[in-house]
Amino acid sequence: MEFVDIAYTAESADQLRQLDLYLPPDAGPADPRPLLVFVHGGAWRSEDKRDHRKLARDLAAATRLPVAVLNYRLTPRDPPGNDHFRHPGHAEDTLDALRFLITWPGPSGAGQLYDPHHLYLIGHSCSAHMLSSIFLDSSSISPSLTPPPHLFQAVKAIIMSEGIYDPDLLLSSFPTYHAWFIRPTFGHNDSYAAYATAKLPLIDTHIKWLIIHSKGDTLVDLPQSDIMYQHLCVLYGDHANTHIHRNTDRLDGEHNDILRGLDYVDVIKDFISKINP
Repeated sequence: MEFVDIAYTAESADQLRQLDLYLPPDAGPADPRPLLVFVHGGAWRSEDKRDHRKLARDLAAATRLPVAVLNYRLTPRDPPGNDHFRHPGHAEDTLDALRFLITWPGPSGAGQLYDPHHLYLIGHSCSAHMLSSIFLDSSSISPSLTPPPHLFQAVKAIIMSEGIYDPDLLLSSFPTYHAWFIRPTFGHNDSYAAYATAKLPLIDTHIKWLIIHSKGDTLVDLPQSDIMYQHLCVLYGDHANTHIHRNTDRLDGEHNDILRGLDYVDVIKDFISKINP
């Protein structure tokens, strides 16, 4: 069963502020299960929830969990200046969607179809930056991204694949990304160190994290995932062995190609099985 184009704000006609919900065949209100939430990538400027219907269906079938896939507003291509939709707007939309998901009673007549107190989040590429901006402490630079306590406690794990965590480090490997999407997303700056989520402090240690990176990714390099993994390990200290995980050797597809295969689904399924036996 699938429910599509669910508005998560009062702007119900805005397709970029809607989400879809995919249910495994045996799910229902009598058996509310944790919810998987997938947030797409696309360099803050492209892609749509509809691009990931197959992934959502595969995840629901493999994990036997409901899966939500959300849209968020995008930065325009080649904006003339800084007066356009940009960071932290994408993450603010994502936070709005998550707030909605933990308070929504479900589709009319269908009842509560998942456990709103038990969420697993998946962020790919730029949305890994968005999720880490929300669930690490970015209040000094983006106070609008501070999650409410009840949402923060509902999130049990965050899975981030091919993530962007340090824009300056990324530009040292891919300088053409500055004009392509870093400057339109964050503005014209000499340095983007303030937006490095791999430098943010911790809010709390209850969330478990999985960092995924494919050996075949030529668009975002492994140092991005390495620096975030190392940062989280330092933040978590004695809890790192149980709460911080990584998988950098199982996948070998290109940046977005991994989302189309079942190996990516299996990595997520295996992680969830370990933390939610």
